[in-house]
This record gives sequence, C-alpha cells and structure tokens, in this order.
Amino acid sequence: MLSFQHLQNSVKLKSACIFESWNFSEEMTTGEQPNSRGQAWFCTTELPSDLLVEVEKMNFHLHKSPMMSKSRKLHQLITDQEANHSSATTPEAEEGGKHCHLVFADFPGGSETFELAAKFCFGAKIDLSSSNVVPLRCAGEFLEMTEEHSEENLISKTETFLSQSVLNGLKDSIIALKSSQRLMPLAETLGIPRRCVDSIVSEARFRWPVSDSAYTLRGRRKAMIDGEEDSWFGELTLLGLPMFKQLIIAMKGSELKPEIIKTCLMHYAKKHIPGLSRSNRKALTLSSSEAEQKELLEIVISNLSSKHSTQVRFLFGLLRTAAMLSASEACRDVLEKKIGSQLDEVTLDDLLIPSYSYLNETLYDIDCVARILRYFLEEERKVAAIDGCEPTSPAMMLVGKLIDCYLSEIASDANLKPKKFYDLAISVPDQARLFHDGLYRAVDVYLKAHPWVSKSDREKICEVLDCQKLTLEACTHAAQNERLPLRAVVRVLFFEQLQLRHAIVGTLMAAEEPARLSVPSKDADGGGTGEGYTYDGGDINTWQVTVRENQVLRLDMDSMRSRVHQLERECSSMKRVIEKMDRTGPQGGGAWLALGKKFGCKFKTQVCDSHERTTVVDKREGRPHRRPHREQ
Repeated sequence: MLSFQHLQNSVKLKSACIFESWNFSEEMTTGEQPNSRGQAWFCTTELPSDLLVEVEKMNFHLHKSPMMSKSRKLHQLITDQEANHSSATTPEAEEGGKHCHLVFADFPGGSETFELAAKFCFGAKIDLSSSNVVPLRCAGEFLEMTEEHSEENLISKTETFLSQSVLNGLKDSIIALKSSQRLMPLAETLGIPRRCVDSIVSEARFRWPVSDSAYTLRGRRKAMIDGEEDSWFGELTLLGLPMFKQLIIAMKGSELKPEIIKTCLMHYAKKHIPGLSRSNRKALTLSSSEAEQKELLEIVISNLSSKHSTQVRFLFGLLRTAAMLSASEACRDVLEKKIGSQLDEVTLDDLLIPSYSYLNETLYDIDCVARILRYFLEEERKVAAIDGCEPTSPAMMLVGKLIDCYLSEIASDANLKPKKFYDLAISVPDQARLFHDGLYRAVDVYLKAHPWVSKSDREKICEVLDCQKLTLEACTHAAQNERLPLRAVVRVLFFEQLQLRHAIVGTLMAAEEPARLSVPSKDADGGGTGEGYTYDGGDINTWQVTVRENQVLRLDMDSMRSRVHQLERECSSMKRVIEKMDRTGPQGGGAWLALGKKFGCKFKTQVCDSHERTTVVDKREGRPHRRPHREQ
C-alpha cells in the first residue's frame, strides 16, 4: 500500500492532467446493492480510484490522499475504515481495505455542492458566487475543512468571500439568504441567515430615498423604466415564507420607513397569493398551499401600517382573498377599517365584492360594504368632533355618490331583500347627498326588478327619497312613473308645486328690488314748506314688501290647496278606474294609455345625474338612461 504522503505527491505531480481529464458520466451501474444504481462521477488520472463517496444518487470515484489532506472528517472516517479492515484476517477484507466506501445521505447542498468541494480538495479553481458560497460554507463545516487541518481551506475561503463580496450588496445578500433556506439547521447554527438579513436591512435603508421630496414622480417613473426600483423587491419574492417572516420582523425592528415594508409586503403577496388583481387571476406560483397563502395573508394584513395609505385596489384584493380562504374575523376587520379610512378613493368596481359564503343569498357581499361605510362615517364623525362642525367634507359627498351608484348596481339582484336595500340607503347621511336623483334611480331600478314587492315595502323604500332634493327633471320623471306608489307620486307633485312657488316668489322679489332702492323726500314738519330733507324710509319699504309677500303667499296657498284637492279627486278617480279594469280583466295597454291621457300624463322621460344638474333624455319607451360610473 502506498503511503499517504506518497499518494499526495503523486497526485500533485500529475495535477496538470488531472483537472483537464475529469469526466462526468451518466452511466447506470448494475449490481445487487440498491444504492449502487445512479449517476457516477469519475476523476480519471493515472492513479486508480480508491475512494467511493455516495451523495444522494451520485457516486463519486475519488482518491483518498487529496480528500484526506483537506477534510478532517474524511481523514478520520477513512482512517477508521482502514483500521477495521486491517484487523481482519481474510484476504477479501484486506483487499476491501484498499477501497473505502462512504455514504453521506444528508450532505448540505447535495451532490452539486460536494462536487465543488471535491474539486477544491484536488486543487482545482472554483468560481464562488452569491448562490453557491453558502452551500460551500456549510459543506466546509460538515467536512471540517478548517485552517487547523490545512492552510487556505474551504471555510476561510468562503467566509472571506461572504463577508467582503456578498454581504456588501443588496441583491447578493438576498440570493445568499435564499440559498440558505435548504441548508437549515446548519446555516442557522452558523448565523448565516441572520447576517444576510442584517445586510439586507442595512442596504435597503440607503436604497430608499431619504426624503419624500427626493423621490419625485419623474424619478419614480424613470426608476420603473430602468428596472432599478422593482429589481430587489422581485428578488425578495423568491424567499420562502419562514425566511420572509424573519426579514419582515427585522425590518420592523429597525428604523426603516414603513413605505419600504409595505412595498415588500405588496410585492411578495402579489407573487404568492393568486387573485389579488382582477386583471391577472392566474396563480403566479403553484408551490404555495392554501394554508401557506392564508398564513401569508394574515402576515401582510397584520403588518399594514394604519397611518399610511395603501392602494385601495390591493386592499380589496386582500379582502376578496380573505373571504375565499376563510381568514379570521380579526383580519377581515382590519382590512375593512383600512378601506373605510380611504373610502373616498374607492371606485364602484372595487365595491362589487362577490359573495363567497353560501349563507348570503345576494350576488355581492352587501354586508361587507355596509361595514366599510360605517367605519368611514365613524372616522368622519371623529374628525368633525375635533373641528367642531358637521361632517360635510368633500370626501363625504364622494362617498354619497358612490353608494348611490352601488345601490343602482345591486338593485337588479332578485335576491336582494327590501330591508337590506332600505338599510343601506338610509345609512348615508343627508348632508352626503346634494341631490337625490341618484338615489331615485336606484329606487326605480329596484322596483322594476322586484315587481312582487308588497305595497307596504314599496312605500317604505320610497321613504328614503327626499322630494325636496329632486331636481325638476327627476320630479317630472317620477310624476309619470307607474312603479311608484300613489302616495309617493302625490308627494313628488306637492314638492314640485313648492318649487314652483319658490320660483314665483323669487321672481317677484327680484322685480321689487329696484323699488326698495328709491326713497321719498318730505318736509321736516310734514307741511311741504321750508327746506326739506331726505330720510331713509326703510320701515315703509319693509312694510310694503311684507304686505306684497303675504298677498303672494296667500294666493299661492289658495292655489296649492285647490291643486291638492284636485289631486285627491284624480287619485280617487284613478283608483276607481283601476278597480274597474281589474274586474273586467286585462284589455291590453289601451286602457292604461287612455287613463294616462285622461289625467294629462304627457311628460317626457327625463333623469338627471345624482349630483349634477344635467339632463339626459331617453325616448325609448320611457326608460331612464343610466350614465356609466366614472372611477374617482
């Protein structure tokens, strides 16, 4: 048997040809032992191979001397095996002692890493990178390739490269952290993940703008075009959930801006949770199970900052996913409160949340929208209480218009109960609606889609309308709307007359305005002699104006009283005609047309926008034209 030093010198003398003649073959060896089947890696030199190492399904045919010179563990294992075979007396045992056979079932990094470590032992040059330095560092620890055993060994080489090259770059640190995921718990024992996390947190602090003004819209667009902004965020999405949790915890414990943490959470969630965006419903990753997605969802929700706004579309994506995954009520409550604080930024498409529970009969989750609206109103009342005024902010007006559009959209749902529609309609404060045209449109759609609703329910639903806030166009449409109860029609006509009265009074007041400015002149003693003086005559003018107004109001009230009596007679006549028609049976639409002509229902169908005095005329069968909702 050749000595250890002799073999080592022989390999070194033939090193020039050794490194160029390494051969990787995929031949399948046959034999009785199951472990002998698999791929084989040969180091072809002039010296015979005397060491077989099995790593996973790869057989490495090596030489003892180079491997023992670098690895203390291999030196110990080979020495013990040779000692056991030398003590045997049979010739077969002595022959087997010349060829050592080692098996590493749990080698860190697998066969690829062991191949690099073997090349290092033979003196070959290996290219260290951020993706292989951590596996090689763990392999050096596993094989005990220390400086005490051999100078310039694998542990010192990888440590130097890790500290001086990898941990000084953000993307390299992320790649190294990802490579350490499959090396647990050895990598955790060596403290590599912690060092990578600290490096990422430190580098991210300098990558993000120091001040908000330094990160302008133009700079953000340029960064997105160049790919600089999202590059390292995209690398974070490659991390597993346990490692990502560790990174987020470290970020929260540092002085990083909440915007960085929020951006990391959003990128990671969009990558691993399918369905967050309606434009892309395909799952971007199939490795995440439902339990992992639910855990990630709860992590993202729990780390959202309540002091900084988040994209409402992303929040609604989380809310829909929380409903699909049956997340906890606490998570859904946090999301609903977060959305409620930004409800003025929401669009109608966002509010159309499908109902995923079999307990809900409606197509959309109306209860969720009602809770979001309640949270918004609570925030507005708190702000108004601090300011000492009524909650009449522009955001309130936007939300009022949004809810009216939402009511118009869900009103056609056949399973929507009258009480649920009524409760959501009255939950919006009066000051949030400048006009009730949008609400009237929703009521009209609901009554049209639910002709079987009882008379009491129809009257209750119409009670949500404030006829004083209906524009003249909406009043005109409501006066001829056969779906409205008679009481609602009378109320609309009454307030329409009030609007006409106010218009007449305003016209008369404007006509009398020049008379107020003229002041008579009289003598001081009232006799008309002597030098007169001009006095204001304010009391006389006020008295005259008051008298005229009283006269106009008296005439107007008499006219209104007669008009109400006339409406009552018309309503009674209409009831009698309807009862007669019910008794005689259906006669087609001619009777209804004659009834409409009899009572002068010759108005054109007109509906205006809910917050703007613009008229939209639709002459097709008297049906109101619906404007498409514009996203705010």
